Amino acid sequence: MTDTQGTGAVPAAARQARIETHGIDVIGDAERKGRPRQLFWPWFGANVSILGLSYGSFALGFNVSFWQALIAGTLGIVFSFLLCGLISVAGKRGSAPTMVLSRAAFGVRGNRLPSAISWILTVGWETVLTALATLATATVFSRLGLGGGTATKVGALVLVSVLIVVAGVMGFDVIMRLQTVITVVTGVLTVVYVVLVAGHIHWGAVSSLPSGSAQELIGTLVFMATGFGLGWVNAAADYSRYLPRASSSGGVVGWTTFGASLAPLVLLVFGLLLAGSDDKLNGAIAADPIGALTTILPTWFLVPFALVAVLGLVGGAVLDIYSSGLALLAAGLPVPRYVAAFVDGVIMILGTIYIVFVSGDFLGPFMGFLITLGVPVAAWCGIMLADIALRRRDYDETDLYRPSGRYGDVRALPVAVLVVATVAGWGLVTNGAAGWLKWQGYLLGPLGLGGRDGSWAYANLGVFVALALGFAATLLLGRPGVRAQESQAPAPEEARA
Repeated sequence: MTDTQGTGAVPAAARQARIETHGIDVIGDAERKGRPRQLFWPWFGANVSILGLSYGSFALGFNVSFWQALIAGTLGIVFSFLLCGLISVAGKRGSAPTMVLSRAAFGVRGNRLPSAISWILTVGWETVLTALATLATATVFSRLGLGGGTATKVGALVLVSVLIVVAGVMGFDVIMRLQTVITVVTGVLTVVYVVLVAGHIHWGAVSSLPSGSAQELIGTLVFMATGFGLGWVNAAADYSRYLPRASSSGGVVGWTTFGASLAPLVLLVFGLLLAGSDDKLNGAIAADPIGALTTILPTWFLVPFALVAVLGLVGGAVLDIYSSGLALLAAGLPVPRYVAAFVDGVIMILGTIYIVFVSGDFLGPFMGFLITLGVPVAAWCGIMLADIALRRRDYDETDLYRPSGRYGDVRALPVAVLVVATVAGWGLVTNGAAGWLKWQGYLLGPLGLGGRDGSWAYANLGVFVALALGFAATLLLGRPGVRAQESQAPAPEEARA
């Protein structure tokens, strides 16, 4: 087996039977296998969660009509996962995790800032998904008359956490096999759920929902993008790095985008129909996004529903804990990957305990979390996309680990762009539901957008502004730096040893 910094090859059978010890090291050519279409499975499995139905309610919370929510949701989902597909190309060109490939843009140690942001985002997401799985299980048990109180929640938390942490610690091959199973099981049971509750849809109520303003439509679009693809861009290349270098870039982009978008699009449509048909259900989803969906189910399907809900959420959390461990290593923690994944698992459990047993609100902090971290992640994404577009050669994999190599130690320009774009973005978003984030939106008044209480307050323009600023500044100013990097000779043999 290799250590976290090694590049030695491990036979496939051995990798499947043991804990993966690959960390942020390069995946050797002998170990790279498969075709781009295999990316469908992890991305579909991570996004087939029943939580996608609840996003229909979240979207209508912006006071838009069904058709407006559908348009904004579709654009937000597809566009944001297209960003994931484009960043995935870097994985097959560089064989390293996303947040290591980002070192080419930021410098080896300069990249610790975006790596730390990425780590916070992925740990936050895995905590949210674990909490939702715990709450959903408790709700099902309560409806079955088998408890649903503290003991049930503790048991559910233990079971869900064990599944997530074990898969995250075991690594890539276990995750790929688990995601295939999750995809099939959750796909079938989700279809059954849709059939069973279809009678609760009332088109008259849905079609009568009033239209919202342009600002509310934009706010819906931004929220959907941050809730889906922009929550994954920082991990997008973690799985494509296992593909052969000769794999089609178009195939990598296409299968990532298709696999990730398919289930959320279908679930969004049905979620909009359900939430738009029932005001009571729509309100209940804000407190318990998964559990509320059980209130319209026949009793006999509650156990299968619990299975599909928990597995779908676990599928997303497993990818998150794998990538959060890699981000923690990229940020500078000197431990093996599986130790980093275990550390993240402990933090995930503590965060879940707070959400489930202490906090009385879910939706407000959740939206605040998405938008606040969505701004710097969007800025990083713009920088990374432009950096990938400027490159004509594959990454020098040795220099990704050497501050003295072509990518340097700290590259001032991209770090400055990230900071400036984030400051600008935070000035154009608001999070009224989370009191500790009321400092945001400080540019809405000076720019004539009505201030924190104006019509543009909840459009959350700052996410897309940060993305655009990061991309444009890097594309305009980053070309000389990239060309200087690519003009250097390959790293010397002693550095590759």
